[in-house]
Amino acid sequence: MGSGLQRAQSFMILTTLLYRASHLTVGVIAVAQRRQDVSLQYAGLAVALGLSVLGYGSALRRGWFDRRHVWADVLVTGCLLPFVLCTWGGVREPALLGWAMLLGGSASAAAAIALERFHVLAAVALLVVTHLIGYRVVGASPAVLGGHVNSLLSSAVMAWVMWWYLRRQGRLLDDANARALAAEAHRARYAERLEHHRALHDTVLATLTTLAAGGIDANAPRVRERCAREAAYLRRLIQQTTDEVHHREIGEALEEAVGSVESLQLQVTAQYHDLPKVPPEVAAAFGDAAREALNNVRRHAGTGHAWLTATGDTDGRGGAVVTVVDRGPGFDPERSVPGLGLRGSVRARMAEVGGLATVDTAPGEGVRVELRWPR
Repeated sequence: MGSGLQRAQSFMILTTLLYRASHLTVGVIAVAQRRQDVSLQYAGLAVALGLSVLGYGSALRRGWFDRRHVWADVLVTGCLLPFVLCTWGGVREPALLGWAMLLGGSASAAAAIALERFHVLAAVALLVVTHLIGYRVVGASPAVLGGHVNSLLSSAVMAWVMWWYLRRQGRLLDDANARALAAEAHRARYAERLEHHRALHDTVLATLTTLAAGGIDANAPRVRERCAREAAYLRRLIQQTTDEVHHREIGEALEEAVGSVESLQLQVTAQYHDLPKVPPEVAAAFGDAAREALNNVRRHAGTGHAWLTATGDTDGRGGAVVTVVDRGPGFDPERSVPGLGLRGSVRARMAEVGGLATVDTAPGEGVRVELRWPR
């Protein structure tokens, strides 16, 4: 089902798709009822259908709208088509132009949720101007003009409000799921520690208590064998507990990663700026992913030098961005399959804590790995 935000996106794509489908249906009925001068209207309807298939088909595949497709729909379907019908299609009545104007409403709805704020205002303004000029050309009454402009603006506002609400609810759901997973992981670790404590009580503590009481010969072969066995158990327990201790700060985790690769003769130039407080598991994921990215530089770049930069994210969400860059030969991402280290140690680690790892490279251009949390 994906995250809450992904569900919200899927719902908005489906909602605006159904809205556009209803407008296209009106267009088909309106054009089919005409008996003459319909060739250009059918062509315009075909263009609107093609842009709809392109825009919404791409959105369904990618998970969200491509802004270029949204702008094409606004400019061609919402703005250009009505003027073409008036100029070359012989349309001189408001009723015959209405179906083309109606498509502007669904175009404004998609623009309201897919474009940035000022681009939304520009797109809606263009659609409103098209309505004002187009209906004036065909002599529409103020009531018809006002009704269509109101429908256009209402479509944009309602789509934006619905998208704002669903996006907010999706993020709240994701946060609740993350807290539930963290609580479950904490309970699992606590249960495991409790089991270790019980095992220590029944083994090591029992042996030490018996030895302290002086009831047995500490040098007896069987006693020494038991002590050795329990020492090995303690060693494994200590190592496991150490692995579970997460770094508390991003800087500490990254410094450990840098130090580990510098001991293997890789020179790293590291810079840190305004690093935020993040959960311990996120700091650990940054450190582990950065270490593997630096290991890839050491193994594949052939330069002996890498640059690591870590900064706080500027979007106000308290996130962080870490980049690892080298000036090696790079590679063609279309022809190279990511190795296990990149898939499992970099991308998977960031994904497990709700982050994102991206790789930007080209032959002869080096490699840039970006680690971002939250995604």
